Order: sequence, then C-alpha cells, then structure tokens
Amino acid sequence: MRLTPAAVLTCWAMMAVPAAASANDTIDNDPHLSSFAVATPAKAQQPVSFLEAWQAVVSQNDGLAAERANIERTRSMQDAARDLYLPSISATAKYTRLDKPVEIKPSDLIESMPIGDVVSGLPIFDQLFTSQLTKREVFTSSIRAVWPIFTGGRITAAQDIAKGQTEEATQLLAMKQQATFEDLSKFYFGVALTQQVLDTRIEVENGLKQHYERAKKLEQQGQIAKVERLQAQASYDKARVERQKAQRDLEIAQVALTKLIKAEAPAVPSSSLFVNESLPPMSSFLNKTLAGYPGLQILDAKKKQAQGLMAAEKGKYYPEVYLYGNYNLHEDDTLAAKTAPDWAIGVGVNIPLIDSSGRSGKVKAAHSAVTQVNYLRAQAEQDLTVLVEKTYREAMQSLEEYNGLASSLALAKENVSLREKAFSQGLSTSLDVVDAELYLASVKTQRTAAAYQYVISLARLLAVSSEINSFNQYQQYQGLEVQS
Repeated sequence: MRLTPAAVLTCWAMMAVPAAASANDTIDNDPHLSSFAVATPAKAQQPVSFLEAWQAVVSQNDGLAAERANIERTRSMQDAARDLYLPSISATAKYTRLDKPVEIKPSDLIESMPIGDVVSGLPIFDQLFTSQLTKREVFTSSIRAVWPIFTGGRITAAQDIAKGQTEEATQLLAMKQQATFEDLSKFYFGVALTQQVLDTRIEVENGLKQHYERAKKLEQQGQIAKVERLQAQASYDKARVERQKAQRDLEIAQVALTKLIKAEAPAVPSSSLFVNESLPPMSSFLNKTLAGYPGLQILDAKKKQAQGLMAAEKGKYYPEVYLYGNYNLHEDDTLAAKTAPDWAIGVGVNIPLIDSSGRSGKVKAAHSAVTQVNYLRAQAEQDLTVLVEKTYREAMQSLEEYNGLASSLALAKENVSLREKAFSQGLSTSLDVVDAELYLASVKTQRTAAAYQYVISLARLLAVSSEINSFNQYQQYQGLEVQS
C-alpha cells in the first residue's frame, strides 16, 4: 500500500524535526510566514542521531525496564529452585501443660507382671517408691533436619521449570526490544518525513506566491484577465493553509519523539531518510529470523516448562527417600528426660499408594501442553516466513518506487519552469502553473514517502532477524540520503 501526500500528512504526523535553514530563510522573507513564526517562538532543540535515540530508549524506556525486572524475578526463582536439594533444618521449642504429672508406682509394675494377681496391693511401697516421669509443665527444644535424597525427579523438574521461566523472560525482553526498535524507527523517521513534507509545502507556497505577484503585475498591465489573478491568489492562499497544517503535523510528531526518548529539550533528528542501492537476499533475513527470533525461543522455553511439569507429575508415582535427624537442645530434670536419647538419625521412605491430586490427569494435561507448543511453533515459523517475505518485497517495492520517480521529479521541475515562462508570455494560464507546482510537490512527497516506507520495512526486517545492531551500517555505509 503506497502513501499518498494526504496520508503522509495525516497518518504519519507523529514525529517532528525543525525546518531546514533554507526554509527558515524563506519564513524570514515572507510576511505571512514571519507572522506565523512570531506566533510560535522556537524552543531550544536537541539534535539526536538515530543511534543516540535508540540508546536513550534502551536505557530509559519503562517497558524495557519492566521486562528486565521480570528477568531478575525469574532468576531469583531459579536460585530458589536450586535450594531444593539442600536439607531443611529447623529449631523447634514446645511448652506443654498436662492435666497431672506422669508418675509410675510399684503397684503399677507389679500389676503388669504375672504375679500381679497374687499381690493385691502395696500402698506403703507406692508411697515410698513412686517415681515422677514428667512434671505437669513440660518444655522441650530440639534441632531437626530432613534431607531428600530421592524424589522421583521432582526436584530436577522444578529446576527445569524455573530455568525455562528465566529463558522465557529473557526472550520476552528481546521481543520487547524489537518492537520498541520498530516503534522508534516509525517515530524518528516519521519526524524526518514530516520535515521534508513541510519543506516541500514551503517551496510550493513560495513558488505560488511568486506566481501570484507576477499575476498581479500582468493584470495591472492588462495582459491577463482578473480571473487568472484570482486563480493565482486562491492557489497561493491554499498553499499557505497546507504549509501551516504541515507545520502543526511536524510539531505533533516532534513532541511524540521527544516523549519516547525522554529528552529534556525538543528532539531534532540529525539522521535523514535514506535508501540503499540493494538489499541482501531474502533468504539471509529468513534464515536468521527462523534461527533466532525471540518468539520462537519463548515457545521453546514454554515447551521446557511443560516437559518439566510432566516430569514432576510422573515423579509422584515414585517413592521419596530422605535422611532425617533430631538433636535435643533442652531437657527437664525428670526421669523421662534422662532416659530419652539426646539425638537420633535415620532413613525414611514415603511410598504413595493412593493420591488425591489427580496425577494421572495432570500428566496427560502436561503432555497435551507439549503437543500444543509444538503446533504453535510450527505455525509461528510459517507466519514468520510470510512476514519476512512480505516485508522484504515491500522494501524492494519502495526502493523501486523511489528510483522510478527520479525521472518524474526531473520532468516536474522542468514543467514548472516552462509553465512559468509561458504564463509570463501569455501562452499559458494560471491554472497550468498551479497544476505544475502541485504536481512537483506530489512527486516529491510520494518519493519521500517511498523512502520512509523503505526505512520502516528495513527496520522491521532487521528487528525480526535479530540484526538491530546492523541498522547503523545500512544507514552510514550504504545509505543514500533523501533530499526533498
């Protein structure tokens, strides 16, 4: 889809650049433009190259900062998953109050013996030899440790899932950077586009003003009719309106760029629109895209997480084996405390027989998730192939359009010169001159729009193929700057 001059002024009025020196000189020399300049005093502006703008966005963009914070979060979760292999050690303390002290009497021991039926009771012995095992108030404290040595692969699965989440967060940042790079290219070179459109509108206004002044003199001399002068005046007034509109579009676009890069002063692009003589073959972009596009890496990370989830659910079918130990830190001065051991260690096994968590269904669900990711990746590769081919052809079409309009530009310039001469000699009408001027402006605008579309398509190609850093090479070493 090609951009018309009208679409250029309306759709891409999102970024801004100051008028060129020649345009400023024209404003100073024109009473209408001078009054407009006084009404909108110029602010201190900050020239910024595209590379500087990109560096500012990378370091200051809040969306990118949010993705970096997400990476830090997932890395912390991955570090937490590594600790699952470590033993868990805890210190516990308990205070217990019983309804009565625990005591043991001789009669209790004798009753538990075979001769208990013979000896009916020894109250005197109970009074003399009753022992207190525990007091009514019991306080205990100990250190306990549990160390898993086999969990059916669930710890490894949890670590794989955490690693996959970190990889996903990293690729989300890369994808966000690519999208931000495309946005910056639209904003930045959109300012350059509206600047050149404004320059073209100023040239048209100046040309029609000169034509209007010439028409007034010819009318005074009786060489043309009044309607010819009115036609020249109306065309000149309309050109002033179009120039003012282009100026406003430029201001709006410049504000958007300034906000995007968070510049303190209004940002002025120092890099112009450009085109290249040629592009690398499409296969080069396509191969790099399919090999390193972050969206595909995100799907790979999700697949790893799904596989880890499936392994974790399968691990619930296996027994758990663990080491455990306990060491008493405090004991009461009681018989039970003195007879109890100070420490104990052992090996434990937990075998799941019936599980209520629905492990079989969760295993099937995880397997379905893996299958889903495989299909999504295949579809994503197909979509990326279409995107690269479409964008590459759009770039080549824009390049062909820009080069193809060179002859039209030369013809339009020559036509303006001839129509002006013919009008001065009474061989051409004012409408012919106006049409020639407008045709020249439309060719310039169309050519500038083609260059803009080429730059945007190139930026998208480099973004999806993870070659953002090579954009500066296309701009500096191969680029041919576009002049209005």
